[in-house]
Amino acid sequence: MGNILNKNMNTIRVIKTEKDYEEALKFVEMLMSHDPDPESEKGEQLDLLSTLIKDYETRMFPETLPTPIDAIKFRMEQANLRPSDLVPYIGSRSRVSEILSGNRKLTVEMMRALVTGLAIPAKALLKEPENSEDSIYSNWGTTLLKEMWNRGYFGKKILTNTNGKELLQDFFLNIASPLQIQGMLRKSNYRSSPLTDKHALAAWAAHVFKEAKKIAALKKYKPGTINLNFMQKLAKLSSEENGPMLAQKHLKNYGIILIVEPHFPKTYLDGATILIIKDNPVIGLTLRHDRLDNFWFTLMHELAHIALHYDLGISLFYDEIEGVQAITIDDKELEADALAEESLLPAAKWDISPARLIPSSLAADSLAKELGVHRAIIAGQIRHKGNKYTYLNKIVNEEKVREYFSDGKWNK
Repeated sequence: MGNILNKNMNTIRVIKTEKDYEEALKFVEMLMSHDPDPESEKGEQLDLLSTLIKDYETRMFPETLPTPIDAIKFRMEQANLRPSDLVPYIGSRSRVSEILSGNRKLTVEMMRALVTGLAIPAKALLKEPENSEDSIYSNWGTTLLKEMWNRGYFGKKILTNTNGKELLQDFFLNIASPLQIQGMLRKSNYRSSPLTDKHALAAWAAHVFKEAKKIAALKKYKPGTINLNFMQKLAKLSSEENGPMLAQKHLKNYGIILIVEPHFPKTYLDGATILIIKDNPVIGLTLRHDRLDNFWFTLMHELAHIALHYDLGISLFYDEIEGVQAITIDDKELEADALAEESLLPAAKWDISPARLIPSSLAADSLAKELGVHRAIIAGQIRHKGNKYTYLNKIVNEEKVREYFSDGKWNK
């Protein structure tokens, strides 16, 4: 971190180069993994670095605005509006249809009405539609493009200084545009860091979805299959030597595809649920924390979204579960947390367990044996429920999970 911080890590320097930028991102991720108190020294460092990173990005990667039509459609999705709801702002049903289809341009009067009535940013409505397709793929950072290329997202094609837009267009072909995916993310973005790179998140989600489409599920998912009983039985596979792989195979038998793909820099992501194709829900896990207890809790959290929120019309949930302190957490996330916890360590068992008073390895072992799950899961739950994160470190940290999903993913 030599260019960003001095040896004592007390003086943070201005970010001037791409190397400085990458070092700052790594240090921010390290700070966020400790979830520092905002008033502490580390919390102040995180706040200052966040500001410097945003300033650098503003200078080097100017914000890409959506087209006026994308901005209107996104606002409609947010507010659950129908085309007929736009009549007061645009003038008639036929004009609304023409605007949304791109056959008519917005007038100044329409723009004013949409800004005032629907709070759509004026700068988005004023954007010229020409070359709008190209603009979607503009201003993707060089670092992100290199990372996508290194991961093989562009196949055998070579990344050059001039073909980034072409590679991105091919990558998102037949999936969804980055703006559509980002729209899904904004609609269900319940936990997030202000530093999250939405382009990287869109790339990750698109890749996970593409990989899932390559897998032939044995059957279609039957709504209602996932419930507390299903999740508790699945959790018992954790006691097996290759529990994570068994869980992946078991879910596939019920039409649910589990994909593991490492997170990108600036995406502090643990997992996601993708419901674009309802017949086969997709769960993506990043294994950002190489711990067995985190794998099982994140998996249960994503399954909880399927159990609780399958029919709500939300296509994508993504979750930064650990190490990111949210100011507010959506009710749907709290519901998923509660069901995930109940599937791993039922409240009735926790309330009468000695582990509640004495968070010892002996108590964790006893409770794990009683429930038929891995001791690391119980150790993680004891730490979480009791807010005692200094206990049971050995049990939690020695049980790794990435080894089950190697495939060269973790060589970096």
